[in-house]
Amino acid sequence: MPRPAGRVLTLLELLQSGGTRTVAELADRLGVDGRTVRRYVNQLIDLDVPVESVRGRYGGYRLAPGHRLPPLMFGDEEALAVLLGLVAGRRTGLTTTERTANETATAKIRRVLPRHIARRLDTLLETLAFTDQPGEFDTPDAGVLLTVADAVRHCRPVSIRYTDREGRCSERTLHADGIVAHAGRWYVTGEDARTGEDRTFRLDRIADARTLPGSFEAPTGPPPAQRLLAGFATAAYRHEVTLRVHGTVEQIRARLPAAVATLEAYEPTAGHDRTAERWLRVELRAERLDWLPPVLASLDRPFVIERPDELRDLVVAHADRLASYARAT
Repeated sequence: MPRPAGRVLTLLELLQSGGTRTVAELADRLGVDGRTVRRYVNQLIDLDVPVESVRGRYGGYRLAPGHRLPPLMFGDEEALAVLLGLVAGRRTGLTTTERTANETATAKIRRVLPRHIARRLDTLLETLAFTDQPGEFDTPDAGVLLTVADAVRHCRPVSIRYTDREGRCSERTLHADGIVAHAGRWYVTGEDARTGEDRTFRLDRIADARTLPGSFEAPTGPPPAQRLLAGFATAAYRHEVTLRVHGTVEQIRARLPAAVATLEAYEPTAGHDRTAERWLRVELRAERLDWLPPVLASLDRPFVIERPDELRDLVVAHADRLASYARAT
């Protein structure tokens, strides 16, 4: 695109963002002088774009109020933000619009995207999984996210520069097999090519990602979201807790989700109701135990503490406190 034409479109974007823009501000943003800004404004007016001139000390240019303008222009990060918002809202139920409205809005945006951006976003959406715990998303760099998604889609190794929670920096080669959005953060799962271990990395801690030559076999087994949640539930913490709870999977998961605890699976016999109450073994790991007695009380189901004994003492103390509150007048 010729530079003057590109500046005219940039001017349109600036005016579309709202408010009155002074000539000096526009000239600074476009890298031109004031006379050139006026010429660009006249070009927009010739294209029937309703640009208004505002006189006075704080005057400048603005668009006519209430006017909806084509073209709809997005950069890579803007398109990523809008489409991910629509998709996340639909998949997690965090939207006030009907499903049809969400889908038609997504389709309209995709139609106006440049082909190369649309392909990269399609790749990301094909590789992206959501858990059932929405959150305030800590979004990674858009370039990193798109590069990793492309590597996942085409089973290509990717080199990443990663900073762990202790602040240590390292460069790794990852055979990435999935991207998961969980509880406000983004993760990439895959095999560390050097150690052969299955790893999970936070995408916002990746400073740079670069695809490498070659390819690898797509792994078999549990999907990335399931492995991520299982990894959280079995991470190394100070206490290992084992319980038996009499209830349904749904009742237990309402208070102890998959990212917190694992349930020992029992396949029901033929004709057995899958939602029927039964004893299930619950295992979890925790750095502290003081949050567990209120959670177990809120389950309102019979339970048996197998380990640790410290938890049993905390539950008894919690029950005594509740009893004393109930007896108080």
